[in-house]
Amino acid sequence: MYIAIFGVFGSSWFGWAQEKPRESWRKYLGISSIFSLFFGLLGIYLSVTNWNEQSVLSKAGVFKNYLIFVYIEFFVAAIGSFLLIKYKRKDYIAPWVAFIVGIHFIWLKSIFQDVSLYFLAALLVSVSIISIFLSKRLNVANSAITGIGAGTVLFCFAILGFIRFLLA
Repeated sequence: MYIAIFGVFGSSWFGWAQEKPRESWRKYLGISSIFSLFFGLLGIYLSVTNWNEQSVLSKAGVFKNYLIFVYIEFFVAAIGSFLLIKYKRKDYIAPWVAFIVGIHFIWLKSIFQDVSLYFLAALLVSVSIISIFLSKRLNVANSAITGIGAGTVLFCFAILGFIRFLLA
């Protein structure tokens, strides 16, 4: 599932990056989205073919706690996005969502017992902050920089998941 989740969401972020990037970036964003989606689909295939294997989320109560946190994450991201739209700052939605997703991985470290999720959290939070300044400098939408950064980070973690699968 590691490969599936990071691959599919990486592809989604590359898609969001196409909101107003430089025209010359579009082809590379599309290629990146396809590669990330390929790894996501590979991860889905591997998950389905290994469906009966044990998972951290198989433990009593863990999946319920995971879902509660995910619902809270969606709620906070949605409220923040609504407020950004209401106050005519919708260009900040992508960095806001990346920030919330980054914070999400801090909590997931304790569930999955994977210290690399702290690194993932730090990278996504950094992307969310840096994108605000870099997008102004490059004269593109915040979502272009946020999407490229978050998509790249998640795609790299999908590849990491694939390597871990091969080494297991």
